[in-house]
Amino acid sequence: MTVTRDITDRKRRALPTTADAALVAAVETPYASVDDALERLRRLESLLAARGDRRAVFLTVYSRMTERIRDRIDRGGFSDPAWLRDYTTTFVDDYRRAFLAFERGEESVPDPWRLAFGTARRGDALVVEDAFLGINAHINYDLALTLRDVGIDPDRGRKRADHRAVGEVLSGLVDAQQAALADVYAPGIDDIDAAFAGIDERLSLFALTEGRKQACRVAVVLSDIECSPVRSLVRWSLQTTATGGARLIRQSALPRDRRARLRQLEREGVDTEAVLAALRTRLDDA
Repeated sequence: MTVTRDITDRKRRALPTTADAALVAAVETPYASVDDALERLRRLESLLAARGDRRAVFLTVYSRMTERIRDRIDRGGFSDPAWLRDYTTTFVDDYRRAFLAFERGEESVPDPWRLAFGTARRGDALVVEDAFLGINAHINYDLALTLRDVGIDPDRGRKRADHRAVGEVLSGLVDAQQAALADVYAPGIDDIDAAFAGIDERLSLFALTEGRKQACRVAVVLSDIECSPVRSLVRWSLQTTATGGARLIRQSALPRDRRARLRQLEREGVDTEAVLAALRTRLDDA
């Protein structure tokens, strides 16, 4: 009982104590269409950025992803465009509901989003971590529930193919995602990326590909099995897995001084001329 109460208290402390009226107004009503969702995502991103609220980081990535999906739907790039519009709108609406619940301080916020939003509001993570935390919560928790809600029947094979096609579009956005984050938040991301040999792209790609495959498998289970205990277990498994992923992202083994240095590199980048000058000096002294 004490352990349960302690966990509940820690979760409650992670929630905002007062809601921002403008942010609540931006997400209070469901999205009516893909275009409506995209326009309002961008508006929410602007509101958060103006407040210096790092929850904007995930939206910088997500709004661009949603735009690419919208454009492919409009070009006739999916076999079932009506289903894809419903799929995309419902998926964004899952994010909206989590954001609204968090902003209002409601305890119903799913744990993966509680960690992502709470970390972003504190502003003590790397920009890429804020992006990964949002991707983790949305793909590894929300997506299977979205597929369950929009339905994968009839013509399950056709819908599965369109789901895979969405993944192909998103996989092609990994580099664009990094460029967007560099432009808006962290000009030094490219320097960090070079130092770590592209590890952030590989992590993003893994989340987008493997997470989407798992979401589809879970949606099949939720669609085919009517047993309430099984459905509850599947939902618990989704939340536990995604929460574990979030904690893994946050609990890196980086020492505090190294994390501070990486945050500085994100903000400022590497002064290559200074590095080369220092190297020349060392060579001259050798």
